[in-house]
Amino acid sequence: MHSKAVRSNWVILLIALAGFVNAQAPESRFEKQVQAYEAADKASPPSKGAILLVGDSQFFRWKTLAEDLPDFTIINRGIDSFQFSDILHFYDRLVTPYKPRMIVLHVGGNDVHNGKTAEQVLADFKTFIAKARATQPKIPIAFSSITPGPGRWDEADRRKQTNKLIKECIATQKNLHFIDLWDAMLTPDGQPREELWVADRIHPNHEGYLVRVKIMRPLLGKPDRKTQYKAKP
Repeated sequence: MHSKAVRSNWVILLIALAGFVNAQAPESRFEKQVQAYEAADKASPPSKGAILLVGDSQFFRWKTLAEDLPDFTIINRGIDSFQFSDILHFYDRLVTPYKPRMIVLHVGGNDVHNGKTAEQVLADFKTFIAKARATQPKIPIAFSSITPGPGRWDEADRRKQTNKLIKECIATQKNLHFIDLWDAMLTPDGQPREELWVADRIHPNHEGYLVRVKIMRPLLGKPDRKTQYKAKP
């Protein structure tokens, strides 16, 4: 009876530990996408010194990137549903190998949507900056603000507060930039511009991406590719 009780207790403990591990490592659900990026890099090694985009679905779904910014060498490593904790978890695989000349982040919206506070998102942002500066002390990093998608307008106050804290942090350091998409995607009376979104009213359409391009282009430095680029009206 005693040995059976011991075995039973061990089984319960192992099940509990397995549940704890799974709860602590939700990032594993993105493993296949990270592996796909690694396979693509192996098949066609990307250029060093490019601009690196890291973030969530707004980068992952940016299918017109080459058309919208043809005069820059850009590596896009966005992943659908990513949060800041996911970027930090995969940092050594999604950021470190590329040795970029600049990093552009778009992340935080999913964090807020999943209940994280503005202070928690800010803490993750600071951790990201510290990791980047540990190996590239002067690398420019631009944070693309959380957007005012009408499909998540009920989160507007928390999203604005998160943007505010990060913008204030950025103002205290060199080589940090804030890309303010929030205000640019609002009407004069402070409501989301409905024409900038796809049917889900969360993700931008091409017109929405062009709003991003207009604001971020001046921060990207000198173009490194020869093209016949013409600014969109």
